[in-house]
Amino acid sequence: MMLYMGRRAREAAAALALASTEAKNAALLLMAERIEAAAPKILEANAQDLEAARAKGRDTAFLDRLALTESGIAAMAGGLREIAALADPVGQVMARWTRPNGLEISRIRVPLGVVGIIYESRPNVTADAAGLCLKSGNAAILRSGSESFLSSLVIANILSEALVEAQLPDASIQLVPTVDRSAVGFMLGGLSGAIDVIVPRGGKDLVGRVQAEARLPVFAHLEGVCHVYVHGGADLDMARRIVLNAKMRRTGICGAAETLLVDRAAAPTHLAPLVKMLIEAGCEVRGDPATEAADPRVKPASEDDWPKEYLDAVIAVKMVDGLDEAIAHIARYGSQHTDAIVTEDRKAAEAFLARIDSAIVLHNASTQFADGGEFGMGAEIGIATGRFHARGPVGVEQLTIFKYVVRGQGQTRP
Repeated sequence: MMLYMGRRAREAAAALALASTEAKNAALLLMAERIEAAAPKILEANAQDLEAARAKGRDTAFLDRLALTESGIAAMAGGLREIAALADPVGQVMARWTRPNGLEISRIRVPLGVVGIIYESRPNVTADAAGLCLKSGNAAILRSGSESFLSSLVIANILSEALVEAQLPDASIQLVPTVDRSAVGFMLGGLSGAIDVIVPRGGKDLVGRVQAEARLPVFAHLEGVCHVYVHGGADLDMARRIVLNAKMRRTGICGAAETLLVDRAAAPTHLAPLVKMLIEAGCEVRGDPATEAADPRVKPASEDDWPKEYLDAVIAVKMVDGLDEAIAHIARYGSQHTDAIVTEDRKAAEAFLARIDSAIVLHNASTQFADGGEFGMGAEIGIATGRFHARGPVGVEQLTIFKYVVRGQGQTRP
């Protein structure tokens, strides 16, 4: 079954690579309409998934990622429309030059081919991933987690029906019709060369397995150990807004701040108010001795807290002695995902942005902006922290590679 899906995806990818922008956009807009029209059906399936997850004792953060609402379904449809409105990357000329011998050389964007997406508890990934792959001319093989399977299956079927109506190959988007874990192993093996790249969306165990076992390129991040550094030149009111949003807006996403670093120069005026604000917002604070001294409700931090991705209302707080120590801490304990500095000192900000080797670095903004939609990409298929051409949010442009087209007039090489 998996090999058959791979062959069909490869055939669909060949057709999609030549599909017009108008055809792809028409399919995306039709998908959005069908998603909205089928909202009751999607919510019914999601309710069954949620009931089963609760019966298994899944935690609140997991249930939050799994749950769909009417507004969430509207957001899925809106994301598809935003993708349709994006420029089509396929066929874009990235560079063009002429050699002394008259050869005209162009570097042109082309689709990757077949993208395998393995995800766990977020059924909205079904629509986001399918839409991004379609716009970038790629076929998609989707493998959802068992907890989100019913929701994902309903969404995938709606998308496939829209593809047929739009006269594009229905195999452009395929959901693996089983929750058997062996399907993941087949995908990681590449399905006899059918899959070109794997994108995992899920927890550390899933991503770790994919990165360890995949026999093809992987776009992924293992953890989101994100930092907010409050520099000595930070405005307190701005720091309050950014820190609270970065940690507490949604605690279970990869862009949530997990560590707060406060400069010694700012600590006398900033540390206690920031800690107090977090605790009163319902966040557990684990801190170093300076942070413990700032508020008696702070719990002592251990060495294990600094590289910890909590994905919960918990944060580690530490006082650092200047910009160099903050950068050194992030380099040692961070995951090269997203890190932010809060300061009015432009020179310090530019040094931070230049020296922090993360996929996303921010100045005076919340780490929760680490999102393809917020970057104007319409949506994202994931966040990549590796060293491939795609780093940070993976959108339509990042789902393309390039080839060289050379035009001559009979030249031969001497």
